[in-house]
Amino acid sequence: MRNFSFLLPLFLFISTHINAQEATIEGIILDENDVPVPGANISYANGGTQTNENGYYELNLPANQEVVLTITYVGFKKIETTISPIAANKKVELNFVLKTDVEQIGTVTITGNRNNRVEGITTISPETIRKIPGANAGVENLLKTLPGVTSNNELSSQYAVRGGNYDENLVYVNEIQVYRPFLIRSGQQEGLSFVNTDMVRNVEFSAGGFQAKYGDKLSSVLDITYRRPVDFGASLDLSLLGGSASIENVSENGKFSGIAGIRYRDNSLFVNAKETETNFRPRFADAQTYLTYQFSKKFELSFLGNIAINQYDYEPLTRQTNFGTISDPMALLIFYEGQEQDQYETYFGAFKATYEVSDNYTTKLIASAYNTQEQEYFDILAQYRLGEVNTDIGGENVGEVEFSEGVGSQLTHARNDLDALIFNVQHLGTITEEDHKIDYGIKYTHEDIRDRVREYEIIDSAGFSIRPPFDDFQNNQPYEPYDAPIAPYNNIRAFNETQINRFQAFAQWSYKTEIDSAEIYINAGARTHVWNISGENFESNTQQVTSLRGQLAWKPNWEKDMIFRLSGGLYYQPPFYRALRDSTGAVQPEVKAQKSTHIVLGNDYSFKLGGRPFTLVSEAYYKSITDVNPYTIENVRIRYRARNNAEAYAYGLDLRLNGEFVPGTESWVSFGYMKTEENIDDRGYIARPTDQRLKFAVLFQDYVPAIPALKFYLNMVYNTGLPGGSPSYADPYDYQTRLRDYRRADAGFSYVFADRNNQHPEGHWLHRFKELSIGFEIFNLFDNQNAITNTFVRDVYSQNLYSVPNYLSPRVFNLKLSMKF
Repeated sequence: MRNFSFLLPLFLFISTHINAQEATIEGIILDENDVPVPGANISYANGGTQTNENGYYELNLPANQEVVLTITYVGFKKIETTISPIAANKKVELNFVLKTDVEQIGTVTITGNRNNRVEGITTISPETIRKIPGANAGVENLLKTLPGVTSNNELSSQYAVRGGNYDENLVYVNEIQVYRPFLIRSGQQEGLSFVNTDMVRNVEFSAGGFQAKYGDKLSSVLDITYRRPVDFGASLDLSLLGGSASIENVSENGKFSGIAGIRYRDNSLFVNAKETETNFRPRFADAQTYLTYQFSKKFELSFLGNIAINQYDYEPLTRQTNFGTISDPMALLIFYEGQEQDQYETYFGAFKATYEVSDNYTTKLIASAYNTQEQEYFDILAQYRLGEVNTDIGGENVGEVEFSEGVGSQLTHARNDLDALIFNVQHLGTITEEDHKIDYGIKYTHEDIRDRVREYEIIDSAGFSIRPPFDDFQNNQPYEPYDAPIAPYNNIRAFNETQINRFQAFAQWSYKTEIDSAEIYINAGARTHVWNISGENFESNTQQVTSLRGQLAWKPNWEKDMIFRLSGGLYYQPPFYRALRDSTGAVQPEVKAQKSTHIVLGNDYSFKLGGRPFTLVSEAYYKSITDVNPYTIENVRIRYRARNNAEAYAYGLDLRLNGEFVPGTESWVSFGYMKTEENIDDRGYIARPTDQRLKFAVLFQDYVPAIPALKFYLNMVYNTGLPGGSPSYADPYDYQTRLRDYRRADAGFSYVFADRNNQHPEGHWLHRFKELSIGFEIFNLFDNQNAITNTFVRDVYSQNLYSVPNYLSPRVFNLKLSMKF
């Protein structure tokens, strides 16, 4: 009966088409990079259709008739072809490849990324992502070359945008929100980004002023789309840092497609090059898949799944850091005992159903679950000497610590466990009517977090134990002895079982019109967010926020191709679990959502220089932030105060020139200026932890004209120094010194044996490869000493604290082999 019930609708479908005497064509529209093109128009004299988000189309034609078919899409050359008569009830597969075109209307350039230009979205090519070198290569590696995006840790995939912190960025994969582990302290623990670049079809990024359809965060949106395969393919990448492999295929009838990838990474190459000698094996692995089944031309179901396991076994031995000045050189020498064993396991699965109710109405239902199980165990004793360095170049002991000015020890202990389960159900809808478009959505989220914190720190410096800095206690040691029981300098013991239920809804309207031959684009929307926090050790608390957002774009009928944008509105960030936990480990449910008022003024100018296309994107922005929850950053771990006792602001200017500096390649130059400060308890404005004033970045691709198969890639970033942080429990108003400027250049060289432009004939040993290249990479090309934070050490004589920089990795070499089949 099950088989017959399945065949019945198919029989009715066939019968209908027999009576109508129609034939059917179907297929996928691709661009030159084999990327499906959504929204392409396929038409003939009496009808037509559009490709869906995966580039797929299906169109009924009159049977037994010759038909002239036209395929068009803005920014691509029009395809016009004659279809020979097709017998009634027959289905024929026709796939087309659109070629890039730049059409001129007067002298105004029309390109294929019009919608993104209107919305202020940056699009990054997946091929560029896979080619550009970086210590942690991937999508985030390229984001750090954009203006307004900063990160001073090459081993971390986290980034800050326009004065925000790492928690203020939304990340979506195929419209599904993804999450990160909670307990990560440093970049070398972090491992792999969620985004698998082998599976990426499209990357879009907005640094501010984004639409209401995106969630409640203060800074940015990264919107990733995984591709739907159209044929069999496989890839393999190997390097000294690990490797990745992917495989993809599609069923014979084209209804089922799937792509899967596995990755493995070992950061030992970087760790062994750092100044701390360790027995260290940081290992990270994950497996990911994206499956799609198209039940009909109107309904399809997809699944996104991910399993990631990060193991971090760390046994430090010794460390020597030289700092100070030429006239007063200093060194910190540390001897370690103990070890750290961390593990992070994350499991993620999501189903997405898409149903095209009519040509004007599409609905989606998304259900996802995320589980992370994390442990952080360590007992490490650090015994240090702080002293002067021998600078006698001809002597036997040059570079060694000769005279100790500080001697002490530090014992850190932790037994931290966290188990979090996050469940989402979301309904999305899109209604289009001529030049009007309405998007809406409702979402329910349940977060269940179990968190055990057992952590303490004991400091023994200058011959006595350092007491914790209580407000009612004046520390006059060693001049006034303290005979009370010894207490740890830092001691946190807590167990929290916290549940958070969230309800979110949004609606937005988009409209396109013309006034005096100028094109006008309008987007306006609102969203609301209600959340309830409950647990065993505190009273339940419910809060609600509502925000309005809008965008206006104007494209004048000028000879120059320009678009002007104005966007902004209210942006709230309701607290996630980490923002609710204070310095004692207790959950504070009354913490309010941080509120930010954005205004962004932008301009896109497209032009030709030397016959090649370029685009200059300029954006000026201002943010006024209230109900700020102050925080400090330790490497990449954020520690919140869990109080809304501050206000802040951020403003700046971002410039990016993108184009073909070398014919046939994409490169860009970025410049950013930004200032952000906060006022805590009305004590006056000080720099926020992410106050990075100047940013300059270059992403450059080139090849040797005489040997076009030999490629060169350069990824270069310069950032002025961030605030250097402060010791635990210290007043940030007393620690406003900055780290040295961050300067880093990563270079890559590769020789391409085969690619889509260089295919070899059958019988040649390279014929089986769609792509094959071997590469050599140099990370930190100029061997700059970049610091991520400071270590604060006490002087035995003056009782002063020295800030000793924690340096990142030096110059490192890597070999890489890439292939596609």
